[in-house]
Parts: sequence; structure tokens; C-alpha cells
Amino acid sequence: MDTQTETLPAETASDLAARRRRAVLGVLGAAAVFSLAAALVKGLRGELPLAQVVLCRNLFAIPALLPLLWQAGGLAALRTRNPVLHGVRMLTGLVGMAGAFYGYTVLPLATVTALGFTMPLFLTLLSIPLLGERVGPRRGIAVLVGFGGVLLMALPGGGAGQGHLLGTLAVLAGAVCWALSMITIRRMGHAGESNATIVLWFALGATLVSGALALPVWVAPTPLQWAMLVGTGLLSAIAQVMMTEAYRRGEATLLAPFEYSAILWTTLMGVLLWGELPDGWDVAGIAVLVGSGLYIWRREVALGLRR
Repeated sequence: MDTQTETLPAETASDLAARRRRAVLGVLGAAAVFSLAAALVKGLRGELPLAQVVLCRNLFAIPALLPLLWQAGGLAALRTRNPVLHGVRMLTGLVGMAGAFYGYTVLPLATVTALGFTMPLFLTLLSIPLLGERVGPRRGIAVLVGFGGVLLMALPGGGAGQGHLLGTLAVLAGAVCWALSMITIRRMGHAGESNATIVLWFALGATLVSGALALPVWVAPTPLQWAMLVGTGLLSAIAQVMMTEAYRRGEATLLAPFEYSAILWTTLMGVLLWGELPDGWDVAGIAVLVGSGLYIWRREVALGLRR
């Protein structure tokens, strides 16, 4: 094995600051674009079958992902030794997406976004039996506090309480599935699977599965609904590419907290477009949930550095 390494020019302090600044702006921009895609789903008002909306989100995202396929070496990027794990990742990702999309139709936009950030809480819990990780008392307490924030939002008058129980449970079930999806991705990463392969397998597989579910219940969209469906897929893919590029430029330890800016974007759009003004319980619940999520993230970083 060749042990020679190439000497790269040292990065100056100003270059480092500029790179980090672009990465932070990329995450903020991606969160805003994701929020726009969520607003388009909510704007459909549940008038189209859920499977049809999920299909269009995946189908119209594929053109924006084609450059990723090209950069990864073309169709060779689809070669994998982990088809079963890709299947698990696809199914859990689809259920997570469907749970969020259903939530957008019955709950305030910011509430769904905040409930989606329970994913790190479920990820912490599921990593114990599925990954054999140890969760200390600090992270355990942070998880309990985070779910306390969910209860605050579910109180009468809170954002989750203003919808219905099924919507709240659907979003939380979706968050569980996203956590399972993240665990599956982590396993595939440890097995040597590339990011491009993981993303492309999900895009193609999710399109096929959601297509099979959508065709029997297909409803002809209006021109405006077509535009919203196409926009949902394209915006979601663009945001995904932006987020990936941001994390390529900057450290995860720096960027992860800025993902929570999505709550600010969705709150603003909810107020302007649907008059969804958060009350005190909403604000308290979101603050508790975000605070616990950030603490868990901070502990994960500290433990990762220690390992």
C-alpha cells in the first residue's frame, strides 16, 4: 500500500472563514427551500391522494439528482452489495415522508416541522437496541425533556392540539421511521456505501413503490396542482443538494444547529399564508424541543470527539 501523501496548500484563516460562511448560508438556504416545498404540499390541501403527492415529490426530484449520478460515475454508482438495507432505507424513508405530508394537511406548518425534529430523540432511543450504543443519563434526560416539549404542543390550544390526534401521531410515526432510516444509512456507510449510491437508490426505489400505490387512486390534477407537485419535487431535490454541498464545505459540528432555522421559515410562512399564529404553548413546546435536540447534538459531538 502506498503510504505517500500529497501535500496540500494550507488554508488561510480568511479562506476558512469564507468557506464556513458559505456552508452556513447553504444550510440556511436549504432549510428555507425545504420549507417552501412543505408549504406547497400544504397548499394542495389534501385534495390529491397522499400516495400521488409522495410519488410526484420523488419523481420530479430525479432530474435535479442527475448531476449527482454523473459525478458519481454514471450507472456504476447504482452498484451495491446491500440491496436489503437499501430496501429498508427506502420503506422507512417513504413512511417518514408520508407521515410529514399528511401532517401538513391537518396541522400548522411550524408544528409539523417542530414535531419532525423529534427524530434525534427517537434516533437516540433506537440506537440502544439497534446499534448497541450506550446512552448516558444526560442524553436520557434530554430525550425525556424533548418529549415534554411535544406534550406542551399537544395541550389544548397548542399547534398539535389544533389539528387532530391522527395527524400528530402520523408525524411522530414518520419521525420514528426517519430515525430508522438514519440508522440504516449509518450501517450502509460503515459498509462502504457511497452517499451518491444511497441517495440515488432511494430516489429511484421510492418512485417505483409510490407509483405502484398511486396509480390505482390517481386523481387528475389541475394545472395549478401540477405546478405545485413539480415544484415540490424540484425544490426538495435542490434543497437536498444544497444541504449536501454545505456539509461538504463545513463541519457538521458547526452546521447542524442551523437546520433548526426551518422552524422560523415555516412559522413565517404559516403566519403569512394561513394565519397560523403560534400561541404560548406552541412557543414553549418548540423551545423545549429545540433545546433538547441541540443538547443531544452537542453530546453526540463531544462523545464522537472523545472516541
